[in-house]
Amino acid sequence: MLFLKKILYISSGVCLLFEKFIYLFTQPFYFNQLLPSLRSVIRLYYSNGDQLMHFSTPKPRRVAIYARVSTASQTVENQFQELRAVAHRNGWQIVAELSDSGISGAKGRDQRPAFDTLLKRATRREFDVVMVWAIDRLGRSIQHLVGFMNEMQSLNVDLYIHQQAIDTTTASGRMIFGIFSALGEYERELIRERIIAGQKRAVSQGVKIGRPSKMNDAVRSSVRMLKDKGVGIRDIAARLEIGVGTVYSVLRAA
Repeated sequence: MLFLKKILYISSGVCLLFEKFIYLFTQPFYFNQLLPSLRSVIRLYYSNGDQLMHFSTPKPRRVAIYARVSTASQTVENQFQELRAVAHRNGWQIVAELSDSGISGAKGRDQRPAFDTLLKRATRREFDVVMVWAIDRLGRSIQHLVGFMNEMQSLNVDLYIHQQAIDTTTASGRMIFGIFSALGEYERELIRERIIAGQKRAVSQGVKIGRPSKMNDAVRSSVRMLKDKGVGIRDIAARLEIGVGTVYSVLRAA
């Protein structure tokens, strides 16, 4: 019974507030005062809605297509056509098409002008994705490829490689990128181990490792003589074409 009384009491209070609201809204004075405020609220709602719609619509990703052929008799047009179709399907905006013709993938960026331009434009954040036909279009070495991929990643530029289905804009593509990075690290370790093994083998056979020493009694005498004349350490090293540390070693042994 007490619960019903509370419900009736609350209901009557709500009805009374509603009646007062209707009364105020129907009075010309209050209505004229409320109308500009209502218009402002409606205008603000729609303007914010436009902004929300604007921000919720992503901009198309800007892509740069890079193509390369090893001989001048080959053409890059087939690579461009296929990659243009992929960009169109993904809704990407092509902002650059760069190609090197008659240049081997083993060449460095200084001998591949279009590839050098690609890296420079990536540094300037002119695109979001680099598209290539196949891995070997970028380079012949895993180390060079991984180095390029790491550089693009540091610039927040994704990589799409058509033939190998690598697309770092997706989770699976980023996983494959991680595998390539691990392979690159593995290759570097193998090279390092081979170099160390070769050096040990050479030492065991009596071969001296490193640059041939320029130090002899004549050089030692020249260092001491120049020092006695007041010549500075760096000047002594420059005149005798030896290292500054070598000069210090000679003087300490004197």
